[in-house]
Amino acid sequence: MAWIILGIAVITEIAWALSMKWAATNGTWTGASVPIILNFVNMGLLGIAMRTLPAGTAYAVWTGLGAAGVAIMGVVLFGERLNHAQIGFISLVIVGVVGTKLFATA
Repeated sequence: MAWIILGIAVITEIAWALSMKWAATNGTWTGASVPIILNFVNMGLLGIAMRTLPAGTAYAVWTGLGAAGVAIMGVVLFGERLNHAQIGFISLVIVGVVGTKLFATA
């Protein structure tokens, strides 16, 4: 169950980071409140996952998949560009997260 909660935390982390970019262009109170709310949800879920999972494992998975997800969704949603080297290194992050999950004891 902790891994599922961590997965949801990763999704809210990606949504939070992308909402920051959206809020910067929106300029309304609603736009400003979305990243704040997502941040509270995100941190709460990460904290719940860390009750069972080792902190280092949970944090590594959360930050790694969060960073990769934001980079990928930045391309999809905002037309940002990634060069071949960046794609390769983002792929290495994902491989590292998968390896961390495969060899985790919790």
